Amino acid sequence: MFVDTHCHLSKDDYDIDELINRCKKNGVDTLIISGCDKKGILEGLEIIAKYPNVYMTIGFHPSEVDTTTDEDLVWLEKLVKENKKIVGIGEIGLDYYWVKDNKEKQRLLFEKQLKLAEKLKMPIVIHSREATQETYDILKKYSLRGIIHCYSGSLEMAKEYIKLGYYIGIGGVLTFKNSKLKDVVKELDLNNITLETDSPYLAPTPHRGEKNSPEYIPLIVEVLSTLKNVSQEEVGIKTTENAYTLFDLKKHM
Repeated sequence: MFVDTHCHLSKDDYDIDELINRCKKNGVDTLIISGCDKKGILEGLEIIAKYPNVYMTIGFHPSEVDTTTDEDLVWLEKLVKENKKIVGIGEIGLDYYWVKDNKEKQRLLFEKQLKLAEKLKMPIVIHSREATQETYDILKKYSLRGIIHCYSGSLEMAKEYIKLGYYIGIGGVLTFKNSKLKDVVKELDLNNITLETDSPYLAPTPHRGEKNSPEYIPLIVEVLSTLKNVSQEEVGIKTTENAYTLFDLKKHM
């Protein structure tokens, strides 16, 4: 069985009942929704209330920096304390790809949420785009664990994140024909990897360019098992164990 540690589920994108059934048929028995804006968080709360095998992380993505207030962070804290199916803070982080003139505001929001995660003793899910070194330098200041979501950096940086206590989130990009991620993953231990789709984005081959889905996790597993020269079953067992350990999912059932 597999865990998708990072997906975005919305009724606008999916028939959720059908999606959950297809996931089960493909061995994807646990999903963790990433609620990274108010709309996504509110819809995610409805979904996790209905499906026992679906959990959620909540936080404000760097794209939300201009509209997120301290009151919103108080709301996040309240939700975590009231809902045992919220298993982490995320996705949070830095994104200097789309907007470059609000870096200080992004850093401030990022650190406020890191402090909240420390206070609540919650794992975190990190978004980092064109901000690799700065993300790492900030995370070094905190005693936290989590996932570096949709990892696309170097092997050297992956090893540094692992030393800090982070898992490397691997998704559909691994299946792309000329993906440099393959060279990185070959050198990583399965003990340091979690699986994700980032649905509805970044669909794996042969669905590249289509809407992604958590049911495609086995396509990532197939490539990962070949690169690591282990069985798909072993990949499933180890990555599921990693996810359950990080998010302490048994406690949240």
